[in-house]
Amino acid sequence: MSQEAPTPSARRTELLEAAYRYALTHGLSDLSLRPLAEAIGSSPRVLLFLFGSKDGLLRALLARARAEEVALVDRARRPGRPAGLVPAVEEVWAWLAAKEHRPLLRLWAEAYARSLVQPEGTWAGFARATVEDWLGVLADCQPPAERDGEDGAARRTLALAVLRGALLDLLATDDEKRVTAAVERQLALLRAGTGGG
Repeated sequence: MSQEAPTPSARRTELLEAAYRYALTHGLSDLSLRPLAEAIGSSPRVLLFLFGSKDGLLRALLARARAEEVALVDRARRPGRPAGLVPAVEEVWAWLAAKEHRPLLRLWAEAYARSLVQPEGTWAGFARATVEDWLGVLADCQPPAERDGEDGAARRTLALAVLRGALLDLLATDDEKRVTAAVERQLALLRAGTGGG
């Protein structure tokens, strides 16, 4: 018989949301329980009780960030009516480039990089899961004839690499005009390679 995970308490949920808002502004790398607890109206002892440890809190924050990303993924997904790879990338880039999403995307970039350099523990699997989520979204946007072949896999991998690289450049420079022009140039090449998809 399997046990169900306990339902989080209202206080844990409230503090997780407050800690998430704090992390969007301050990041995760130097997260210290005392300033965090003070900023969100709690205490280090309560946070340790509710999340088990600082690592437990970090894992909960990563899960919360990933839930936000997966919500975006679900909005972009169209398994029953594939829009095509180019329109999907245009839609995703418009969301990524929007200024109001920068705090979430900085948090994502931080977690992604930490997952690469610290592959065990708190950050384990974050980068890989992100890549798999996005490749799945892009696959759902491809028509079946394109999606199911090696070329289709290569095209969506290229599209994801362009999006990820452009996002990192945008976060580093805030030069939305230049980076968007580069994404559009790559989309034109992608479109030319398939006659529109």
